[in-house]
Amino acid sequence: AWLCDAPTADGACGQCPSCHAFGVKAHPDLRVLLPETEALAQGWPLDESAQRDIDDKKRKPSREIRIEALRDTIEFAQRTSGRGRGQVVLIYPADRMNHVTANALLKTLEEPPGSTRFVLAAEAADRLPATVRSRCHSHTLAWPVADEALAWLKAQGMSDAAAQALWLQSGGRPMTGEGARDPAAQQAWLQQWQALPGAVLGGSDGSGPSVAQVVDTALSGWSPPAVLDALHKLCHDLMALAAGGPPRFFAAEVLALALRGRSLTLPALAAWQKALLQHARHAEHPFAAGLMAEALVTQARVHLNSASR
Repeated sequence: AWLCDAPTADGACGQCPSCHAFGVKAHPDLRVLLPETEALAQGWPLDESAQRDIDDKKRKPSREIRIEALRDTIEFAQRTSGRGRGQVVLIYPADRMNHVTANALLKTLEEPPGSTRFVLAAEAADRLPATVRSRCHSHTLAWPVADEALAWLKAQGMSDAAAQALWLQSGGRPMTGEGARDPAAQQAWLQQWQALPGAVLGGSDGSGPSVAQVVDTALSGWSPPAVLDALHKLCHDLMALAAGGPPRFFAAEVLALALRGRSLTLPALAAWQKALLQHARHAEHPFAAGLMAEALVTQARVHLNSASR
């Protein structure tokens, strides 16, 4: 709306040349500052030198907002507006700035040049240095409640079952859920997600699918970070049930079917959670995805068989 040529009471018009430039990620007065991993995932262009280094395998994409990118952004903010409606810099997630990057931004935040507006968006604003927060106006956005999110998901063409499963799997953040990334394959994703607890748990007597079968079916096509995330959520829900609480990421009936009357002990589940946290430190390492998934499922079964004794 700030950059739109004909803004309305509801925001940007969505029709003008400025809105079109925004939609194709080529607006001359907009700079979106992201970690390189996030920029590649969202389709935002990288600086030419950064893209060249990544393409030439000189380094991996950074998971933090790099100081070089911030310096280029500060230089962008010093320029004259190309379309005459000011400039906007969006930094997301702002808590991915390290202390060096955040400190380099302080002077510009304190005295923004011309009509440049800075928007710092973060899920965890408390991770931002106090010196950055003190230079910003804060505005808290609430996550949608279940009824709102489910109605929105159904409006996108999801079935009731898929919408409910995605709402649970994402922890109440449906836009970030695995099932939201490929609407055309929602039914297949739903079957995978609901089959995961039973496939990983297997049977206490050794029955159930083999580890290789689990990887080929319930975890087919999942990256190591996605497998780790799913196993973390399964471990969380099993710990919640063992402590007498409700699950968060899986439907209670799905877990009950997977457990088949087994009761799990909290100490063994906590040991599995600790092992998962250790693996999470290396989730982005270029392991062979299939072998990594098999190792994680094997480890899960070892801990779960111990937990059911």
